[in-house]
Amino acid sequence: MRNSICLISFFCLAYSCAHENKNKDASESNPPVSDSVAAELAGTLTLSPPEFRRYSGAVENYMEAKFNNRRFNGSVLVAKNGQILYEKYQGYTNPRAKKDSITSSTPFHLASVSKTITATAILKLSEECRLNINDSVSKYLIGFPCVGVTIKTLLNHRSGLPNYVHYMEVLGWDKRKLITNQDVLDFIIQRHNEIQIGPPDRHFSYSNTNYALLALIIEKVTGQSYGSFIKLKIFDPLEMKNSFVFTMSDSARALPSFFFSGRQYPFDFLDLVYGDKNVYSTVRDMLKFDQALRSGKLLKPETMQTAYSGYSFEKPGINNYGLGWRMFILKNGKKLIYHNGWWHGNRTAFYRLIDEKVTIIALCNNDYKKVYMLKKLANIFGDYLHRDKDDVDIEIVKIRRLNHYISLNEIIETR
Repeated sequence: MRNSICLISFFCLAYSCAHENKNKDASESNPPVSDSVAAELAGTLTLSPPEFRRYSGAVENYMEAKFNNRRFNGSVLVAKNGQILYEKYQGYTNPRAKKDSITSSTPFHLASVSKTITATAILKLSEECRLNINDSVSKYLIGFPCVGVTIKTLLNHRSGLPNYVHYMEVLGWDKRKLITNQDVLDFIIQRHNEIQIGPPDRHFSYSNTNYALLALIIEKVTGQSYGSFIKLKIFDPLEMKNSFVFTMSDSARALPSFFFSGRQYPFDFLDLVYGDKNVYSTVRDMLKFDQALRSGKLLKPETMQTAYSGYSFEKPGINNYGLGWRMFILKNGKKLIYHNGWWHGNRTAFYRLIDEKVTIIALCNNDYKKVYMLKKLANIFGDYLHRDKDDVDIEIVKIRRLNHYISLNEIIETR
């Protein structure tokens, strides 16, 4: 059944591409969206005052009980139907010096959450019929030596390519020289016999190499830099005004990252590669991105269905990976779509409950591991994740009982 659904989705996408104008003007295909995009794209469903109080109260209670740590340096946002239930900004752009407070416009390095944006860009090019995700990588990256590796196997981490972050150093890369995306490709071309490359599409193996190569494919297809294309197709149309792709010219404005001790991470030889990382954004901008995906403003529903499908079932369990998205596929039919990130001191979390229209985002730059605990907030809105006994909050239990109706007194109160 799962294969049939994926096949139907593929043919629907192929059909739409056959009728798409490849050379459609960018300004026509990406109309500007107003600054209230999160609210506008949220749809017709809105929370009543009692619902808002109930949800926001439960989230706040959880955050105070489990996340109220003075060491957190970053931003958190929780929204339902695009309506912000909880928002927190804490710390400083330099936590050691305690200088310049974190605000809603402070962009953080998204680390691997950047992959969700790279995947969206690739799928957008697929919808525009400028590439096919089943194409071989060698069609776009001349000299790429790995037979059977497709754009799709890069997207779902089934290419067999190991992580350049590890093997380039092991095989003698001079760490005094900054690695670029082109260097990643050239190294594979020149030394693939020394790299332990596995057979394609045999099993899932998470690798930053896949998304560094996807960024190069975007540049090859569009004739633009990765950063320029992301700005044109995603940031500008959604008015993600505080988001950018890092280059050396951004060194002065890019937020540095820190060890939990407060010591700053130095810039190193891996810090120029993009696509797998190096997108900077804010929680509010990422809410706009989330809402645009939900509403169909960025990608068609059939494309999102393929992106949210699991492609790695060789091992039992709830964990899986789609096209740019991690997911928990639960036995009760629930699916939690998400991506975490970790690069130097940047730890990021982006959790999305599709059924309940809930978005949970946390960004930090001081190696605060508890950002990943926020996935447990999903239990406020639905039956998602196992909870230890001490995680059960009376407010959460209450909200689960009252989610589907409002008492007569509450209805009167709203009138």
